[in-house]
Amino acid sequence: MNAAQLLEFLVSIPSVSGDEAKISNDLSTILSEDGFRIQREGNSIWWTLGKGERPHLLLLSHLDTVPPCASWNSSPFKPQLENGKLIGLGANDAKGSVVAMIMAAREIQHGDFDGTITFAFVADEERSGEGIRTSKPKLGQIDAAVVGEPTGLQVCTSQRGLLILRCTAHGKAAHAAHAHLGENAIHKAARDISRLAAVEFEGHKGLGATRAQVTQISGGFARNQVPDCCEFFVDLRTIPNLDHAAVIAEIRARLESEVAVHSHRYEPVATNASELVVRAALEAAKASVTVESATTSDWAFLKGTPAIKVGPGDTYRSHRPNEYLLLSELEAGATFYSRFVRAYFRMAATKVAYV
Repeated sequence: MNAAQLLEFLVSIPSVSGDEAKISNDLSTILSEDGFRIQREGNSIWWTLGKGERPHLLLLSHLDTVPPCASWNSSPFKPQLENGKLIGLGANDAKGSVVAMIMAAREIQHGDFDGTITFAFVADEERSGEGIRTSKPKLGQIDAAVVGEPTGLQVCTSQRGLLILRCTAHGKAAHAAHAHLGENAIHKAARDISRLAAVEFEGHKGLGATRAQVTQISGGFARNQVPDCCEFFVDLRTIPNLDHAAVIAEIRARLESEVAVHSHRYEPVATNASELVVRAALEAAKASVTVESATTSDWAFLKGTPAIKVGPGDTYRSHRPNEYLLLSELEAGATFYSRFVRAYFRMAATKVAYV
């Protein structure tokens, strides 16, 4: 299958997070026929090219999608090709990156380069990151990584993290007619929500500020009772210069409510522009500037490894009805990844040996 055919085939396989078995099975068969020796952990797959030497480069993307939303003009699992545009769930996020990486792997499969490349396509990226978290320990020591997500082939060197807090305001129940005998937990929560709206964290040059967003609230048991409990969730899209532990401590110090961590797996990440992986990507993209990303990805689980996020497509098409990828973008993505790999190993050859 050529790139367009392979993308159409992958989009036709429903692979909502938690249901990636079929796409993993079918893609493993195709890749094995290409001569790649596939390894697997759950529904995540990978293979390695090269001499088993360092540097070890990882090209990573994901096989799963979010559930289809409403308002699709056609079935999200029946890809439609219209005027050079392939429409279907996952075409943009991120099966286009998967296919582009496969095309690059086919091109360099028998190439001679000093180092090792692992191509990994993981499950459950959209939900919990379990795919990369369980696969990573089996990939060996990684010296640099490229995360395939739709960036318009712009080289992204930082992305936000995600911190979710569960806050509980405790009060004292009483009859609403005798409110002075109680303590209204909803009122306490409201005061804390107002405090959160005024919190200002240190900003980031590229990503801007982090602001607390209250996304859910629940409290009270009866319309004639002073509530003794009110719970609300806080979503914070954190930036690389903010430490999650410090943010949690600051919020706890400001609020009356009890603050518990609901999720903190997705740490913000950033890579210095001087890193070899960045310079090679800019050369391959024929660009001179990098960008930042407001969305999170499996890059969060590669913290400590020089990494970038770059792939074909547009982030603003993701998680929306009638998601699509232009075939011209797919072709450009394959060209980019191939150029990048060659540039990376050429540049790495001029550095001192890895130890």
